[in-house]
Amino acid sequence: MSTSVLFVCVGNGGKSQMAAALAAKHAPGWEIHSAGTRPGTQLNAESVEAIAEVGADMSGGTPKGIDPDLLRRIDHVIVLGEDAQLDMPADATGTLERWVTDEPSLRGITGMERMRLVRDDIDARVQALVAQ
Repeated sequence: MSTSVLFVCVGNGGKSQMAAALAAKHAPGWEIHSAGTRPGTQLNAESVEAIAEVGADMSGGTPKGIDPDLLRRIDHVIVLGEDAQLDMPADATGTLERWVTDEPSLRGITGMERMRLVRDDIDARVQALVAQ
């Protein structure tokens, strides 16, 4: 049986899209989605570049909101970061987990250096999820 996962962040232009692209790379048979609690209008260009560096692709993604029907049936809902808030529907069948991801900007690290650290943290978490 295939595993399904929904990655959620606030804007759906960076972290959740990165996680979905990495999950698609590491678990090609899985059903993978990403969404935002307050979706933006475009992908973060540095996120797209950082993901491409490790052989994954998120360039075709578009920020989107959360589909309540998807939320009810998905196996794993993973919220990335501390800002996005999400309540599961009462009839949801999956699990809800929060990944408090590394935030290099708190240490004064910006630009592509920041994005690579964020990517590597998310990638390690995705690989651990796939290995479960």
